[in-house]
Amino acid sequence: MEPKTIKKIGVLTSGGDSPGMNAAIRAVVRAGLYYDLEMYGIYRGYEGMIQNDIKKLESRHITHVLERGGTFLKSARSAEFRTPEGRQTAYNNLKSHGIDALVVIGGDGSLTGAHLFYKEYGVPAIGLPGTIDNDLSGTDSTIGFDTACNTAIEAIDKIRDTATSHDRLFFVEVMGRDAGFIAINAGIGSAAAAILIPEKKMPIEHLVDKLKIRTKAKKASNIVIVAEGGKSGGATEIANLVKKHLPYYDIKVTILGHLQRGGSPSSFDRLIASKLGVAAVEGLLQGKYDVMAGLINNKVVYTPIKKAIVDDKSVDEDDFRVAKILST
Repeated sequence: MEPKTIKKIGVLTSGGDSPGMNAAIRAVVRAGLYYDLEMYGIYRGYEGMIQNDIKKLESRHITHVLERGGTFLKSARSAEFRTPEGRQTAYNNLKSHGIDALVVIGGDGSLTGAHLFYKEYGVPAIGLPGTIDNDLSGTDSTIGFDTACNTAIEAIDKIRDTATSHDRLFFVEVMGRDAGFIAINAGIGSAAAAILIPEKKMPIEHLVDKLKIRTKAKKASNIVIVAEGGKSGGATEIANLVKKHLPYYDIKVTILGHLQRGGSPSSFDRLIASKLGVAAVEGLLQGKYDVMAGLINNKVVYTPIKKAIVDDKSVDEDDFRVAKILST
């Protein structure tokens, strides 16, 4: 397919926010201006596209956003965009601004919207993997994942201080939806006693035995990392089950929650957001449509959106093996 003539690009962030989204927006806009394109910000994601909340972006609009968490374009989930009528309205609004192509920054739901839009209206689109969950294939790391792991580890380090002071057993729940990437990385990085992730079911009896062994070894503190989305429940449910087997433990639960989505992005997240932002604009100009730009082995790759959102990306077995060794 011959590349279409692209003169105006719209950029949006959709779904859950992640640190580094602003850095990605900045890179997309700067790259577009470098190639003499007109750049438009679509505020509040697909909902803003439907409401025609679309504004031209100049260099001054992206000053001092690189270091900020969240997304200055705002984000929202749009039930209306899931309907043909909603997408028709969104398309009409894009055409009214003369927008030729889209860069969509978000997770699997956001990229699914870009894929549908391309299939129905032929609007060239490239997705950028903006999610702390790291659950998109076609990239080694998603934008925001590194910062979320750092935030979780910093919080767990603080929790360990109080756990050690009182000989307590802490269950710490981290985000990740139904993927255990944050849990396994934060668990290894914080020397957790055990890590429970959706991909690897650990029977309560095994966890109890592990904690008993650590008690005999006179470990000063025990912290168990629990990924949200597990079939056995969250940290509170797991803690209650363990309490029945180990009533002598002083058990506490901490749910980190949306703390992990905020904060200034790490240097790594700023780097990948910047690289992928430029890659998105250059990919569109080269005729790469309906794909997600990602980094594999530090090289930019373009993966069909359908493949990126459908193919299962699971925690590296070697990471789980290392975590098991280090927690003994």
